[in-house]
Amino acid sequence: MRLKLFSLTEGAAFAHRVAVQLREPLVPHEERSFEDGEHKLRPLDDVEGADVYLIQSLHSGADSSVHDKLVKLLFFIATLRDAGATRVTAVIPYLCYGRKDRRTKARDPLSSRYLADLFQAVGTDCVITLDAHNLAAFENAFRCRTLHLQARSFFVDFTASQLASIQAPLVVASPDIGGVKRAEAFRLALAERLRRPLGHAFVEKYRSNGQLTGGTLVGEVQGATVLIVDDLIAGGGTMIRAAEALGQAGASEVYAFASHGQFCDNALARLSALPLRGLVVTNSLPQSTQTSSLTVIDCAPLIAEAIGRLHRGGPAAELSP
Repeated sequence: MRLKLFSLTEGAAFAHRVAVQLREPLVPHEERSFEDGEHKLRPLDDVEGADVYLIQSLHSGADSSVHDKLVKLLFFIATLRDAGATRVTAVIPYLCYGRKDRRTKARDPLSSRYLADLFQAVGTDCVITLDAHNLAAFENAFRCRTLHLQARSFFVDFTASQLASIQAPLVVASPDIGGVKRAEAFRLALAERLRRPLGHAFVEKYRSNGQLTGGTLVGEVQGATVLIVDDLIAGGGTMIRAAEALGQAGASEVYAFASHGQFCDNALARLSALPLRGLVVTNSLPQSTQTSSLTVIDCAPLIAEAIGRLHRGGPAAELSP
């Protein structure tokens, strides 16, 4: 099958980086809005019999909301299927609606499952994403094939290059108990790379009606360099509380890692005001504002590798340990 790469206009910059890695062009498409806000998308090249990959993170931005992008993406997938594409894969580095994956109160929605239903309803054959908020919920929600990629190797490489010679104790911390498994996987991978033992810690956190409480630290960080690992920074409250708790407990330096840097409102400014030695994210979401402490790691090569393996018939599962 022929390989065809598409993106919405708002995701074209990142999709171009993926296309360069694959040495394939982005296929042109028409994307037009009507006076009432409705829109039209269609491919400007033949896709009949093709293996199509539609690359687009789903997030709100200055130009459009997450809902605008989601509806456009769903309609475009359906259009590509109607135009005869043999297989359509949605490549979504940042997948929206991952927070509500279980019921914690009466009549709570299961938004992640409803999202999966929408993608399956329009004929999506496969969904690729990077560091879903809850891996088990992501895998259980979809009935089509999924490929879950992880930014862990990027963060291990960064830490090994920056901190390999450090003599102080190293501790990997989760900013809440829900992320302990993610932090532990990173700790084990980094310990193997550095060939030294690493400590672990987590910060207690509770959220109700949008309000954060808690802040008790579990673990020993006195005099240590601490690496906080999370999947997403949105408003920044979780990461800020964790960094403050670690500083109060005597950590000598604190680095913060997150796969997706959403940085809503003034979150980046608030984080920059903390005594963080480094703040590291991938470019799964566009970063319009830069600070001296922010490092952005390109995840396009990993996305391209996943697309290439799926197109060639594998092995792609090896990218999702």
